[in-house]
Amino acid sequence: MIQINEETAKERIARRIAAEFDSSENRFVLNLGVGIPTMVADYVKNPNVYIQAENGMLGVGPLAAEGQGDWQLINAGRQIVTQTQGCSFFDSSMSFGMIRGGHVDATVLGAFEVDEQANIANWIIPNGKQLGVGGAMDLVSGANRVIVAIQHQDRKGVSKIKHTCSLPITGFHEADMIVTEYAVFCYENEQLVLKEYAPEVSLDDVRSMTEANFVVSPLVKVMEVSV
Repeated sequence: MIQINEETAKERIARRIAAEFDSSENRFVLNLGVGIPTMVADYVKNPNVYIQAENGMLGVGPLAAEGQGDWQLINAGRQIVTQTQGCSFFDSSMSFGMIRGGHVDATVLGAFEVDEQANIANWIIPNGKQLGVGGAMDLVSGANRVIVAIQHQDRKGVSKIKHTCSLPITGFHEADMIVTEYAVFCYENEQLVLKEYAPEVSLDDVRSMTEANFVVSPLVKVMEVSV
């Protein structure tokens, strides 16, 4: 198995998630969380996809080039972004009204852990320096689809895809899809199902690096990657 470096891993995850929306023919509102999810904006090419930032922006474009952005245009991670044609701005009450009202078609969120039961833990490591759960608790329950963008293992080689989450839960039974640098999983019929695996790994590799139990889709395929 070929190890993928962290920078390449994050880019691959973002590209694969962006590709998930390439074929959408209807207007589609996509929320991007902090971390790897913000990178997705750089690879979304479908003009029907409107990216929402929970701090009050609909029509988020790619990150601004260094030294060329407007510091007042930021995403939820405080990164300076560009805007797409027709971009609109609003206050937090309107933004969370969209989220809680079910007007966000999908959200992409990072996580510390996700498990077999589609539980997501992404807001705090006990004794860590996190400020609070933020908008994630609204997004996991309010968005129509929840995609978890996560590196497959931590820096010690421990699986982040667990039998059961050990960290405080952001949302119970809310994940619909997991994308890592090595695999794509979906939740179907209360099971975690492997849909794709990276060209560098085998099915046995995926099993060995994943703590959670999963079934292999009969239509499982090799992930298309450009990095």
